[in-house]
Amino acid sequence: MSGWYEISHSNDQQFRFVLKAGNGEIILTSELYKAKASAQNGIESVQKNSADDSRFERLTAKNGKPYFNLKAANHQIIGTSQFYASEQSRDKGIESVKTNGASTQIKDLTA
Repeated sequence: MSGWYEISHSNDQQFRFVLKAGNGEIILTSELYKAKASAQNGIESVQKNSADDSRFERLTAKNGKPYFNLKAANHQIIGTSQFYASEQSRDKGIESVKTNGASTQIKDLTA
């Protein structure tokens, strides 16, 4: 099963999206948006940029946990991963975003 996007509300009624892998695990989370259309534009940006390895910023948090950001061509962060236990796990997460990012399946949970 391939991955999909979910658009949902945050606690303060802003919009966010997540990219889920085929097993239902969240592999990328967006920032908060004031408008649903902005979240939809963010999904389109992931679809365009997720196949390009140079768009992934591999980072380590202050607590030593590896994670990554996916950036658009203009260097804006489109989405951020969870924290991983190892760099190898993070790299598998990046590969999962590359595999699932082109998905056109979007579940709108805001309706």
